[in-house]
Amino acid sequence: MSKNHIPLSQQVVLITGASAGIGAALAQVLAQQFQGIRLVLAARNQEKLAHVANYCSKAGAEVMIVPTDMSQIEEVEALARAAVLRFGGVDILVNNAGYGQMGPIELIPAAATRRQFEVNLLGPLALIRALIPVMRDRGGGRIVNISSLGGKLAFPFGGLYSSSKFALEGLSDALRMELEPFNIKVSVIEPGPVTTEFFDVAGQGVTETVADPENTPYRAAFRKLEKLQEQTSSRAWTAERVAQVIVRSLTDDNPRPRYTAATAGDFLLFMMTKVLPTKFVDRFWQKFYGIDLVAEDWKKSTTSQK
Repeated sequence: MSKNHIPLSQQVVLITGASAGIGAALAQVLAQQFQGIRLVLAARNQEKLAHVANYCSKAGAEVMIVPTDMSQIEEVEALARAAVLRFGGVDILVNNAGYGQMGPIELIPAAATRRQFEVNLLGPLALIRALIPVMRDRGGGRIVNISSLGGKLAFPFGGLYSSSKFALEGLSDALRMELEPFNIKVSVIEPGPVTTEFFDVAGQGVTETVADPENTPYRAAFRKLEKLQEQTSSRAWTAERVAQVIVRSLTDDNPRPRYTAATAGDFLLFMMTKVLPTKFVDRFWQKFYGIDLVAEDWKKSTTSQK
């Protein structure tokens, strides 16, 4: 039987960021829909991982958990070795672990900048490099990198997050072409707003990296950032709905290079990258993220100083 026609239920799937959100939802959906599937679940939080693993085991999956910090390359490489040692190889890699470092680029410390790229890009890259030879020896495989609409559209206060996802998309495009001779297929998933812990983690990241937001020129936008989850909640998808899109990328005979997982996502990307003038798009995002309020605030403060 060719690699392309081995049932998903007989394959080994490694999922990072599997303790919550999209990663946990994907593990649970796979366990429910593909009896006997073998899952390698990785994340930092061992307790949450164990909870997800317990659910998947009861649903009929064979599960291994490997607590892993994606910012530590040694741990990432150890994750790959552990998966191969336990199951003999990995057929599918889903690079889902990631987070959004929010805030104006000017104010994000170097250490936080470095961690954003370690978790969102360098960790996934290390895992990909470790598993390519394994997949090639097994006759093929699939690599699915979880990006974002923010991997195609940059927005204020999300510059570091977007740039890390832009890089992941570029990496995926190159890999897709390089790995085709070995029957290793590469796809990108681009979710929009998702009802996960993303905004809570992003808010915590702002608190940890910007000491006194109210005492910066961006204070008006920081205030608006606190309400961002409310603004996007009506359009947010559940993690389970995004997981179904990922499953489609794993089961399509000829997976697409990209799958959007957002309401009207393809239309939004087309309009904002191909049709609308850049200045119009800039103004839209500036208003959405409160940069227009920053402009007003700055004008008032500079006027009062004269």
